[in-house]
Amino acid sequence: MRIAVTGANSSVGQALLAYLLKHNDIDVVVNAGVRRQTAASALPHHPSITPYVIQYADDASLDRLLKGANCVVHLAGILIESPLTNYQSANVDATCAVVEAAQRAKTAHFVLVSALGANARSTNSYYRSKGEAEDAVNASGLAADIIRTPMLLGPDTAGAKALVGMASRSSVKLLAGGEHILRPLDVDDLSQAIRHCCQRGPTPTMTHELVGPEPITHRDLIIATGRLSAQTVSVGSLPVWSAKFGASIMGLFRRGGITPSVIDVITASETIHHNADADLGVTLTSLSTTLEKLVP
Repeated sequence: MRIAVTGANSSVGQALLAYLLKHNDIDVVVNAGVRRQTAASALPHHPSITPYVIQYADDASLDRLLKGANCVVHLAGILIESPLTNYQSANVDATCAVVEAAQRAKTAHFVLVSALGANARSTNSYYRSKGEAEDAVNASGLAADIIRTPMLLGPDTAGAKALVGMASRSSVKLLAGGEHILRPLDVDDLSQAIRHCCQRGPTPTMTHELVGPEPITHRDLIIATGRLSAQTVSVGSLPVWSAKFGASIMGLFRRGGITPSVIDVITASETIHHNADADLGVTLTSLSTTLEKLVP
């Protein structure tokens, strides 16, 4: 089986490559797409992994990445915009470009990693961009699995780095006191789901919501992480309105960064209708086990 992966150098991409190499009970060859040669050099050196430098505006580079692939796994995307990239280019246009390349290559199966809350009609620009990306996949005619995920925890994920950083301090202040509910998912469990989709092969297009086994407030998650390193964390509260006001003012002077849309995303409770762990062949990792992997 040959899998083409975009965003292969991201934390999720690196975790997926490591997972596929570790669980080598299926014959997998990976075309690993990255945007820079330096990123290609940082990928695992293994005969089963071939790096490809791609640009989403360059059809030829995408065609090379997808050549001979049975399945394409699209991981690329952003939560925080920058002066160089925005939701339209990174979340929508890039997905459309990979969809069109998969159509040209007649790739049998498309796997899109999306986000809880994705909705093309959302007033939140991030959720709207993820929904528009999903719509592009749904309208493509390709057999696809769309996996919506919550906060992802793994040694190199952005969520884990922020969590461990806050849990190492004696006191932190969280927006609205961190009372929103999270359903953190071990990044290896996401890799397991992706592998299952690729191994199972094409089915009628489906959207799955995949979250971790235990709901927990952001506040309690930080406290529990601190306990693992014998750190007692005192958690205070910051009003959301003041953070949004400050972000709006900063937005007058710079493009991207933390915006009111990002604040809405990071303070939203992660809710689902049905957890797709069994549907995707995933044995969920307990939250305590996941946290133990993050804290030395």
